[in-house]
Amino acid sequence: MKQSLLLSLAALAALALAGCAERDQTSKGVKSDTAAYEGTNHPFVVSGWRPGDRNSWEQQMKVRTVMGQNDYAKVP
Repeated sequence: MKQSLLLSLAALAALALAGCAERDQTSKGVKSDTAAYEGTNHPFVVSGWRPGDRNSWEQQMKVRTVMGQNDYAKVP
């Protein structure tokens, strides 16, 4: 009885310590070395934005921030 209890406690301790191991944190996704304003091949882009034009990209980001995503601007 004591041996089975000690064996089960040892197995439980081993499982608990196995959960503390640190996983490898390497990126396996798609890496992009291009700037955000270079654009994508996505067909649904905002009118007025031209892929590759940094100034139009910055203007669209300002419009989106002020008009679309700023909750304080929406409050009457």
